[in-house]
Amino acid sequence: MTTIDLSDLDFWAKPRSEWDKTFAALRAADEPVFCPRDHGPGFYAITRYDQIAEASRNPQAFSSEPIAVGLDDPPPELSGLLGSMMSMDDPRHARLRRIVARAFTPRMIARATDDVARLATEIVDALVERGPCDFVAEVAMPMPLEIVCRMMGVPESARPAVVEATNALIAGIGDPDYQDPRGKPRAAVLVDSARFMHELMGELARDRRANPAVDIVTALVHGEVDGEALSDADLGKFFVLLVVAGNETTRNALSHALTLFTDHPEQRDLLLSDLDERMPAAIEEVVRYATPVNWMRRTATRDVDLLGHRFRAGDRLIMYYVSGNRDETVFVDPYRFTITRNPNPHLGFGSRGPHFCLGAHLARREIALMLRELYTRVPDIHATAEPVRQRTSFVNGVLELPCAF
Repeated sequence: MTTIDLSDLDFWAKPRSEWDKTFAALRAADEPVFCPRDHGPGFYAITRYDQIAEASRNPQAFSSEPIAVGLDDPPPELSGLLGSMMSMDDPRHARLRRIVARAFTPRMIARATDDVARLATEIVDALVERGPCDFVAEVAMPMPLEIVCRMMGVPESARPAVVEATNALIAGIGDPDYQDPRGKPRAAVLVDSARFMHELMGELARDRRANPAVDIVTALVHGEVDGEALSDADLGKFFVLLVVAGNETTRNALSHALTLFTDHPEQRDLLLSDLDERMPAAIEEVVRYATPVNWMRRTATRDVDLLGHRFRAGDRLIMYYVSGNRDETVFVDPYRFTITRNPNPHLGFGSRGPHFCLGAHLARREIALMLRELYTRVPDIHATAEPVRQRTSFVNGVLELPCAF
């Protein structure tokens, strides 16, 4: 087959149907296809569900280090600011994940859920008063960012700057041609935005060490496992991860949900016929079908076989969740959007393994409560145009989505 340059952002600007054709051909190939690049090292496209699952279960052979979210290794000025647990292997990954997991106690999640419910009501109150608008800016984006800021105790005065830094990081990481509106070089934008997050987290951590509160930052700064606590650098990286990843998945899932239910009114009517019964499976299908995060990277640590293919030490593998979620051997009629799909072992939060999304439960709660509030109060809400998509290969991002009701 003719190899498509999967690092070319022009490919990712094509309609989703074009992605599907390409990945179907890649899945049908006898072995993973190598994708050379004009600038930078090439990589193997891991496109089948079973390949992704196996690589995800074997971090000893397929490492998340030095970076899981980029085709290229980060420059030195960024390597100390980005990555967090996502770009870390066991045993240190397991120790730090346990510290973070202990901070997300049932009590913390219950408080966050209460905040999500109140915020969903506030957002829809404003939506009803405002009328037709950009769904991303007014509904999908405020929800996850505000919840993360509340959970971390970010003061309201700093939240606009967090939004700006988050948007710059999301745009700059995924698009090598990103142009900052103020004319700053892309690398400088990334460094400045990440450094701002680290400095803000440092201020919060110092305050919670002196004045403990019932919040996640307090739990993080006072938690340790096997004598290891989170360093200031770890805290800053985790804050970047939480704000960017926590925002990106939920924001894009909500935006895609509106588009999908607009394009498939029979599925919206099915959801509305019994919100309590249909909502959990509907969320899983939205996340499978949309796949907010397209891929993650792994690097072979040694010569190793992966389901019949031999990789060499140092080989780069890109695990395409966007392809695995369409794998015909796992999903019946995979190109069909159906909210009653069962089973639905999708890869929308990553594959089962040490790096499965720690915030998946909270993301599901945010999506569920926001959709419930929307479809209870404005059941005819719909997209009025095609979404304006983000220029990146890493996420299936939506920048703008006009809506009306």
